[in-house]
Amino acid sequence: MEDIFGIPTVWFVLLVLNSFLTFILLLMNLSNRSKIKKLKLRYNKFMSGLSSDKNMEELLDYYIEQVNKVASKNREIELHINSLERNLLNCIQKIGIVRFNAFDDVGSDLSFSVALLDSNDNGVILSGIYARDSSSTYAKPVVNGKSRYPLSAEELKAINIARKSFNEIKYLGEYDIST
Repeated sequence: MEDIFGIPTVWFVLLVLNSFLTFILLLMNLSNRSKIKKLKLRYNKFMSGLSSDKNMEELLDYYIEQVNKVASKNREIELHINSLERNLLNCIQKIGIVRFNAFDDVGSDLSFSVALLDSNDNGVILSGIYARDSSSTYAKPVVNGKSRYPLSAEELKAINIARKSFNEIKYLGEYDIST
């Protein structure tokens, strides 16, 4: 066997291998020190909010109680919103207005029909007929978009406008939420 720098080859290989392993351990040590330093910073930041008179268990109990209160309040709010949504179904949501001339000798579209409907097309249609010497107002109940009383063409048109305006508003609302 030959000697390298006056050292037997086997010893030289062991020395190089030992130096390489020492270098690897040094790198791992530096990496671990960096991780420990970051962990200490996070620990100190976490613990800085603690007062000296409370321990971690008391704080966790306190915050769990707070979360439970928020969850309970959230359930109450959800129940209230559901109640409001159910009530809203019976509120006027659709409105259609048609102005027209009831008589040839009266101008300016002073007669009108107004449809006021809820989400199920139930409600009322109000019609005002204007003549030169008198004015009359009529109300007809509407159930499922129909009335048991005869409806004029203007009243039917007001109901159709109300239905379409609701659909357009509903579509716009859905569009606004998604964007």
